[in-house]
Amino acid sequence: MKSRPYRAQFVAYVLAMMADNIEHVISYWVVFQKFHSPALAGFAVLSHWLPFLFFSVAVGGLADRFDPRRIIQCGMLLFIVASSGWGVFFITDTLEMWHAMLLLVIHGCAGVLWQTPNQLLLYDIVGQTDLPSAVRMNATARYLGILVGPAVGGVIMLTLGPSHGIIFNTLFYLPMLLWLFWAPVRDKSLAVRRLAVRGLADIVQTIRDIGTHRVLTLMTLLAGLTSFMIGNAYHAQMPGFAGELGHGDPGVAYSVLLAADAAGALLAGIVLEAWGRLKISPRTAIVLAILWSLSLLAFASVGIYALAIVLLFAAGFFELSFNTMAQALVQINAPTEIRGRVVGLFNMAGLGMRAFSGITVGLLGAAIGIHWSLGLSAAVLLAFLLVLHRRAAKYG
Repeated sequence: MKSRPYRAQFVAYVLAMMADNIEHVISYWVVFQKFHSPALAGFAVLSHWLPFLFFSVAVGGLADRFDPRRIIQCGMLLFIVASSGWGVFFITDTLEMWHAMLLLVIHGCAGVLWQTPNQLLLYDIVGQTDLPSAVRMNATARYLGILVGPAVGGVIMLTLGPSHGIIFNTLFYLPMLLWLFWAPVRDKSLAVRRLAVRGLADIVQTIRDIGTHRVLTLMTLLAGLTSFMIGNAYHAQMPGFAGELGHGDPGVAYSVLLAADAAGALLAGIVLEAWGRLKISPRTAIVLAILWSLSLLAFASVGIYALAIVLLFAAGFFELSFNTMAQALVQINAPTEIRGRVVGLFNMAGLGMRAFSGITVGLLGAAIGIHWSLGLSAAVLLAFLLVLHRRAAKYG
């Protein structure tokens, strides 16, 4: 936070992340009231994560080739288009299901245009030495937006109504959009090959390129495994956990459980930033991921509400810790000429694979129960992580 450009980026990032979550609160509420469609709710999840799966590497390639600031601005403009579109349809009361699906896809594409180039921009702003701290603080900002966004969205919806409230929400994207005109640029003295963007061929080639880089391979596998097996799918099942734990009002219990997970992540960002002594290495990141899977395995097994809160708090702490460490290791070790593609591949694994965690936790939960599905997913993930840790120990 010593860097003035980074402080400006941090504030703009928090506001944009808050706006992202405000849009979810308002749009999901109105869409649910109008359509009552579980299928549309499922489409909302897929449209959010599949763009990361399909386009992260391509966007990373664009960020290697062109100015990442302009790509992020394109993402901010798409966010504004999506929020404005919701507002227009709400005001005119002409929203149809295909309109909702189109706006959800636009919102998902905006996210992928934002995240990978923003990670490259961090490198340009703070450099390699302070990168782990910057990555950790941005992850903390993400959870801050997740915590504050729904509350602010609720207040906006009550005071302005959903129609005008979601249009008002577009203002929170403007600080990031405007600041990027004055944001620092990358060091032009670095010789970067301007490779063409080739779609699927880029994904295959990037996988080959990192095959000889053990750190990049291990961290990409870590991101993919944790996202595919669990990701954040247990968040969608939290109402069910709250009801089955049977502690007072299910709505309040649900909110407290989600808040515990986010609060643990926030504390991790603050503690790790202040302490600064945790060794950054692939083995440490994998150990933290093992602790995360153990926390969720224990959460799925307990029937005591207070203990469940503690375990979710621990899960949030370990999730932010291993995710930010893995991301920092990838950005530090990525070859300069393909850094965008490598970061894009990491995001494809870490974010895109979340589209499938709805199967491992969600659909399986419908068949055998959410406690069993989360516990089984955590146990299988734990086994994979132990194998990955052994490989990391072997490589040294």
